[in-house]
Amino acid sequence: MRVLLHACCGPCLLEPFDALVAEHDVTVLYANPNIHPAEEYRHRRDTLLEYAAANGIDVIEEPYDPVAWMQAVAGLERIPAERCRACFRLRLGIAAKTAASLGFEAIATTLTVSPYQDQVSVAEAGEAAAAEAGIVYLDEDFREQYPEATRRSRELGMYRQNYCGCMLSDIEAQGEREARRQERRARREERS
Repeated sequence: MRVLLHACCGPCLLEPFDALVAEHDVTVLYANPNIHPAEEYRHRRDTLLEYAAANGIDVIEEPYDPVAWMQAVAGLERIPAERCRACFRLRLGIAAKTAASLGFEAIATTLTVSPYQDQVSVAEAGEAAAAEAGIVYLDEDFREQYPEATRRSRELGMYRQNYCGCMLSDIEAQGEREARRQERRARREERS
């Protein structure tokens, strides 16, 4: 089956691509209007493209359109779960339309390797987008391969980001990191 694999970044591509290419003809799609800022978008894209070029993997890139992401999540800024669902719908919708227009039979996504993503919401978005485009969504759960993807990406010296991609997840991740730093500082002070 000809599969268009939506990829969010190079590290998350590793295990899903290897698993899918064992059974399908796979091309990678980089379509991530959620990533902020543009420099981060380029860094993630370039990491993915470098790996793909070194391994003979075909990649299609859709235009970077952060305004489309802002419109998709408008009004959901303070509701992370709903915001992420809207983002999944946007990106997998782009993937499904691209796939259908280029004669692919199915889409899949590397989002399913991350233990940090809501797998049910990803699957719902993928299934709806694929159905609308008249193709198939391959609902593959690659979370068990996340540790291996992490190990391999580190071994390969790939850029590994510390937030999902959007500006709001960056702010949230910074807040979580700061809270952990404060907790560690408080524990050290208690022991002193």
